[in-house]
Parts: sequence; structure tokens; C-alpha cells
Amino acid sequence: VASFGYSVGFVFVILGRQQLFTENTLTPVLELLRDKRLTTLLRTLRLWTIVLIANMLGVALFAAALAHLELFEPGVRESLALLASHEFETGAAGAVVRALFAGWLIALMVWLLPFAESARVGVIILVTYVIGLAGFFHIIAGSVAALYAVMTGAASLWAFIGSFFLPVLAGNVIGGVALVAAINYGQVATTVGHGEPRQRRSSD
Repeated sequence: VASFGYSVGFVFVILGRQQLFTENTLTPVLELLRDKRLTTLLRTLRLWTIVLIANMLGVALFAAALAHLELFEPGVRESLALLASHEFETGAAGAVVRALFAGWLIALMVWLLPFAESARVGVIILVTYVIGLAGFFHIIAGSVAALYAVMTGAASLWAFIGSFFLPVLAGNVIGGVALVAAINYGQVATTVGHGEPRQRRSSD
């Protein structure tokens, strides 16, 4: 039941057409693979930087509100502290692995959504529920808990950066780019030229 709640934020963000960093490890990368130029790479990195910074500012403000405003009863705050501690348990290597699967699932969800039609909500809930249930790490959603630990003094900023932020960011990007964008692009690469389908051979 608790893991199902993990999906609510993703439903709001995705159906509201807001920008989430991990969603951008698929579509922009497909364009980069199609148009392999330095300008396209720089535009992709610029998009990633802007979206990541904006996402993290929002996450930091939310974590600060949870840590410093009396929004919940003491029992709830204890539960938040327990959840926050889990973000640092695996170490950097474990965080990369868990984040890789989360990045793969989010990018796979983005790939499926255009074909889901009326089942879009179900696809979002199913995929993000698996992420929460399996304890995979998502750079934006997970940073709320990790920064909560920092702002309550349970973890240092350097621990957040070295043990959570950088490993999870790397894992999410690798999962989204390598395991979805590259593989799915490979399936259609032979029919994609400079933006136009190639002519089929007469023997095809």
C-alpha cells in the first residue's frame, strides 16, 4: 500500500505535462542518436542541466518544508526519518545498480505512453509502483527523503552528494540511455536516414 503512494506524484507530474529529469533520458537521446552532431549533444546537455536544476530546487524546497515546518505529528516525522535513512544504506555502488533499474523503467514508461491511449494512468501507476515496491532509486523522488536527512542533521551534505546524488544520477542516466534509448533506436536504425525512412529494397 505504501509503495502505491509512490505513484501519485508521478501521475501528477506526467499527466500534467511537467518536466521530470528521468523522462528526458529517452526522447532527447533518440534525437541525438539520429542527429549525431555536437550542436545536438550540447542542446541535450543543456536541457538535462536546466531540468535537473529546476527539479532539485523544487525537491530541496519540499524537503525543507518537511524538515522545518510543523506539518505532521511526531510519529509521522519518525517515519520520515526512517525512510530517509534507507537512501544511504546501500553505498555508492549499490545506489548505481538500484538507480539503473529505475532509469530503465521510467524511460520504458515514456516509450509506452504514446501507445497506451486510455490506459496512460494505469501504465504510469504500474511502472512507478514497481520502482517503489522494489526499492529502486529515482534521482528526483529519492532526493526528497535524502535531503530530508540532510536538513534534519541525520546525514551530511557530502554524504548526500557522494553516496546518493551522484551515484543515483549516473544510474538513472545509464538505465534510461543505454537500456532503452539505444536498444529501441537500434530496432529502427536501419529504417531511419536523415529524418526520412529509407526505401525498402525490392526483395524486402
